[in-house]
Amino acid sequence: MAWTINDVPDQSGRTAVVTGANSGLGYHTANVLAARGARVILACRDGAKAEPAVDAIRANHPGAQAEFRHLDLADLQSVESFATALAADLESLDLLVNNAGVMALPLTRTRDGFEMQVGTNHLGHFALTGRLLPLLARTPGARVVTVASLAHKMGLIDAEDLNWEKRRYDKWQAYGQAKLANLVFAHELDRRLKAADSAPISVAAHPGFAATNLLMAGPRMENSRLGKMAMAAGGAFFAQSADRGAIPILHAATAPGVDAGSYWGPDGMGELWGRVPKPARALQKARNPETGRKLWALSERLTGVQYLD
Repeated sequence: MAWTINDVPDQSGRTAVVTGANSGLGYHTANVLAARGARVILACRDGAKAEPAVDAIRANHPGAQAEFRHLDLADLQSVESFATALAADLESLDLLVNNAGVMALPLTRTRDGFEMQVGTNHLGHFALTGRLLPLLARTPGARVVTVASLAHKMGLIDAEDLNWEKRRYDKWQAYGQAKLANLVFAHELDRRLKAADSAPISVAAHPGFAATNLLMAGPRMENSRLGKMAMAAGGAFFAQSADRGAIPILHAATAPGVDAGSYWGPDGMGELWGRVPKPARALQKARNPETGRKLWALSERLTGVQYLD
């Protein structure tokens, strides 16, 4: 029988952190988790956008345990502050969904000088996972779910110039590199957790082609009328809804018996759309252990966060 959102098991007594949960995939993931009884922490950069999302979840599900906490993945100090405050308030953490991201932006840099796409999508989540690992490690059945993308297929990781300081910048190649880094990280995290015999499991998922705010962010920053029109048309005519895109993420996060190191996506043609999650195809470059080791070492050096060595 096909797995659906209705099959998300009871989450009562569990605590989940979902990054970028004020809209799109993150919001729908948080909404379902809260509906099933989880305490859900919406870890977002902009409180003006996150607070209405919290209010909406509570309105959808009276009694839902949903709260906003500030987290800017483009600022390593914010990542540290978020994790420190969370560790002071919680004794355990059942689920971390590394969802937040940016797509196809003009060249901009994080507070720490990283190229914005790899800095937010990968390096921020790498640091966050490391800082929250002690909470996750003492929680039986804990999971780290990293949201990847079909765009990993067009990505190449340049370990000599991860932050586009030497190369001519290309916003789509930078996005592909960032999403490939997400998937490389998820697989390397799985290998290291197994080697350390640590409690959490690492799982990855992707939404296919889903209509979210990511589509419009780049064209808005560039003030590109043509870009806005193209992204709006693509979202309207070719993309599936964000709530449907969240299905593989929710499956990876909650379904019983999900294997450590597995990767999930939609069941439709080319994994672009679908109502049912199925095992997704990660290219060899995303599963290569040597690539994983190199990216891990580089990420530790850049972020200053070391774990599972």
